[in-house]
Amino acid sequence: MSSSNPDPQNHPQPKNLRFADVGINLTSPMYQGVYYEKKHHEEDLDGVVERAREMGCVKMMVTASDLEEAGRVVDVSGTCYGTVGVHPCSTPLVDLHPTGPTAYLSALAQLAQQTTLTGQTIAFGELGLDYDRFHFSPKETQQKYFTAQLQIATSLNPPLPLFLHSRSAAADFEALLTPHLPFLPRGGLVHSFTGTIPEMQRLVALGLHIGLNGCSLKTPASVDVVRALPLSHLQIETDGPWCEIRPSHAGTAFLGDAPALPRAVRKEKWVEGCMVKGRNEPCAIVQVAYAVAAIKGIGVEEVCEAAWRNSVGMFGLGVEENET
Repeated sequence: MSSSNPDPQNHPQPKNLRFADVGINLTSPMYQGVYYEKKHHEEDLDGVVERAREMGCVKMMVTASDLEEAGRVVDVSGTCYGTVGVHPCSTPLVDLHPTGPTAYLSALAQLAQQTTLTGQTIAFGELGLDYDRFHFSPKETQQKYFTAQLQIATSLNPPLPLFLHSRSAAADFEALLTPHLPFLPRGGLVHSFTGTIPEMQRLVALGLHIGLNGCSLKTPASVDVVRALPLSHLQIETDGPWCEIRPSHAGTAFLGDAPALPRAVRKEKWVEGCMVKGRNEPCAIVQVAYAVAAIKGIGVEEVCEAAWRNSVGMFGLGVEENET
C-alpha cells in the first residue's frame, strides 16, 4: 500500500478514536483515477484505505448501487464488507436486463444470500426512493423496485439489516417500508440523512438508525436535526467520493477542534500519498465525528463510541464481542 503524507498544520492531532465508515463507495471510478470517464491519475485505492486506517477508520461498508457493482465490492481483508441492492436511481437497469426484470431480481437475491453466508455481505441495499432525481428513474419504477427489494430482504436467511436511501420522499418511503420492518429484526440505516426533525423522529420511532455525513450538515436546519438526533440511533459515514463537508456548509463552523486531513491536490496534479480536492475519502469521517460532537456539545469520544456501538450492533462488521 502507498504511504499517506499529511502536511503538518497547526491543528490538533487525532485522538485514539475508532471509526466505522458505514457508507463508502470504494467501487467508484474516482478511486481508480477516472473522473467523468477521463483518466487523470493512476489508481490509488490502497492509499485511500491506508489513510483511513491511519485516522482510525478500521471498518468500512462498501455500498453497491446495482447488481454488477454488488458483484465487485471491494474486498480488503478484515476492513471492508459489502452491500447488495439497487439504488433508486439505478432501478431502470432492472427493466433493461437482457433476460428481464424477474431474472435480475432473482440474481440479486441469489447473490445476497450467497455472500451473506460467506460473510462478505452485511447489509441489503442501497435501496429506497429519490424524488429529487426523477431524471434518472421515474417515481413508479422506484416504488416498484423498492417494494420488490424489500420482499427479497425479508426472504433472506438470516435477514440482513437494510441500507436505505430517502430523498424528498418521506411519506411514500415510510408507507412502503413500514409493513416489512417486523420481518427485519436488525432494522436498517437511513443513510446520508437530509430530512427534517419530524421525519427523523418518525424514522427513529420505527427503530431505524440515521446516517450522518457532510450532506447532513449543509444548512442550519440540518444542524438542528443532528442536535436532536439521539445518540442511540446515530451512525456516521462519508458517502465518499461524494458528500464531503464543504466550506459553504453550516457544519464547517463546528470543525474547530478537528484534526487536519492529509494534503489534498487537484486531480490533474495528483501525487502518491495525497488526497484529491473534491473527492471525499473515509479518512474524512473524523471531521463528521468532530462536527457532530461540537453540534451536540459533547466529547468526540462519546460520539465515536456510540456510532461504533450502533454500527457494530446493526451490521456486525466482523467485530467479535470482545472487541466492542
